[in-house]
Amino acid sequence: MAKDGIDHDRVEGSAKNVGGKLKEGLGKLTGDAKLQGDGKADQIEGKTQNAVGGIKDKARELFGNKDRDR
Repeated sequence: MAKDGIDHDRVEGSAKNVGGKLKEGLGKLTGDAKLQGDGKADQIEGKTQNAVGGIKDKARELFGNKDRDR
């Protein structure tokens, strides 16, 4: 868990999602279908990782587990 109480997966997932959006946009701009597809895949991976982190945060909230990620 990060210092501010947000799960590490949420932070990394958000970063992957943003990076994926940039890749997709660059792919569209340059006409590079592979880069565009990679960007979309990164976004899906980031959203999934962010969701996992959200589930972990909710579990900690419900069960009072304040331990760091293992």
